[in-house]
Amino acid sequence: MGKNLTKRSEDYSKWYNELVIKADLAENSGVRGCMVIKPYGYAIWEKMQAELDRMFKETGHENAYFPLFIPKSYLSKEADHVEGFAKECAVVTHYRLKNAEDGSGVIVDPDAKLEEELIVRPTSETIIWDTYRKWVQSYRDLPLLINQWANVVRWEMRTRLFLRTAEFLWQEGHTAHATKEEAIAEAEQMMHVYADFAENFMAVPVIKGVKSESERFAGAVETYCIEALMQDGKALQAGTSHFLGQNFAKAFDVKFANKEGKQDYVWATSWGVSTRLMGALIMTHSDDNGLVLPPKLSPIQVVIVPIYKGEEQLSAISEKVEPLIRELRKKGVSVKYDNRDTHKPGWKFNEYELKGVPVRLAIGQRDMENGTFEVARRDTLEKEVVRAEHVVAHIEELLEDIQQKIHRKALDYREAHITEVNSFEEFKEVLESKGGFLSAHWDGTAETEDAIKELTKATIRCIPLNTPEEEGSCVYSGKPSRKRVLFAKAY
Repeated sequence: MGKNLTKRSEDYSKWYNELVIKADLAENSGVRGCMVIKPYGYAIWEKMQAELDRMFKETGHENAYFPLFIPKSYLSKEADHVEGFAKECAVVTHYRLKNAEDGSGVIVDPDAKLEEELIVRPTSETIIWDTYRKWVQSYRDLPLLINQWANVVRWEMRTRLFLRTAEFLWQEGHTAHATKEEAIAEAEQMMHVYADFAENFMAVPVIKGVKSESERFAGAVETYCIEALMQDGKALQAGTSHFLGQNFAKAFDVKFANKEGKQDYVWATSWGVSTRLMGALIMTHSDDNGLVLPPKLSPIQVVIVPIYKGEEQLSAISEKVEPLIRELRKKGVSVKYDNRDTHKPGWKFNEYELKGVPVRLAIGQRDMENGTFEVARRDTLEKEVVRAEHVVAHIEELLEDIQQKIHRKALDYREAHITEVNSFEEFKEVLESKGGFLSAHWDGTAETEDAIKELTKATIRCIPLNTPEEEGSCVYSGKPSRKRVLFAKAY
């Protein structure tokens, strides 16, 4: 299997696109801007989904499902929200087709116009808050902690597999609370849950912070985020959690009787991550040979490739390998025994390297005689010979070591690419020559933020949590500043 991947150093964007397709993760579909997620890619997403779903339920959340279609009038109720999403909405105007009289095919039936157009959900705040009005009467009904796994549509003009598609998969949490403090605590908690998942399962180091006002979610009072850095020095927003105040409760009249018997509006949050996480996973760890997957999210953690001549040798190897497979599976390790006779071992080695399988075992006639396995790790491509009686323990240690090492490698890269800059000339020079996060003073105004974006394409990725106050001058305007923020070019 010839990989022939473009090198990252030559064309990072092309490398990424080729890798997604050649590693069998996804492909473009017949629908403009939409992708087909292939079984191997979907298996990774399923593992992400399973871990996140467990974490949500452990923090008291329940899953529900809400309609795909949203009446247009609902979007009009929260002004900032509609303004934020208006240009990305797909609109359903008719409910029926009919055959053209000239036999040219089907056409939209002009007599089947909807009384009110329906929006294909770009996000579900409006339909969910309309529903919550019926669910919430008293403080006893609160908090309401609901999550939805769904697809959404945002009509993107420029699309890239996983990173930006017109339709994508995600989860969206929507919660209602009796007090402002509870809602803020919820929004912060979910940011920490996302960070925990990114660091400990994806092995992706992230910076936790809040967005500037112009980068906030449409309709939010505060947006909390986790920001990751890709190998090309660009940032990627890996997850967001929003404190919505009472904006949506007021727009949809969601009130409750508090403990004193008085009517009050509930306090709200929403939070979500999407299949963009697949893009983050690929771009953080992978190399010129293909995917590098963290063992905790790899659909296949260990692949065993027999090297044999003839059916008799294959049969003997299979017999030897069977108890090993059983023992590994008993320990929760996912194993594939690739005994296909349609491809040679070298082809298989190449395939599993491309697909990022963390550990590869090879066993041939000499290994059978010596009681050994050849063990190769994907992250460093190192090989060693391990005695059969030690191989299970060795694999367990190796999977843990790979998980930690790829996180450490990504963390070292990120730390080396956070640069303090103190003048706009330095800002521009570092952005072009080195990339990464630029730690710079900002005067807090949208005008300065817009000017920097216009001149450099860099945006404020986040105002990191617990950033110490530091007297300084804005990198662009020279006006006084109390703390540094992180700028970067971003996906």
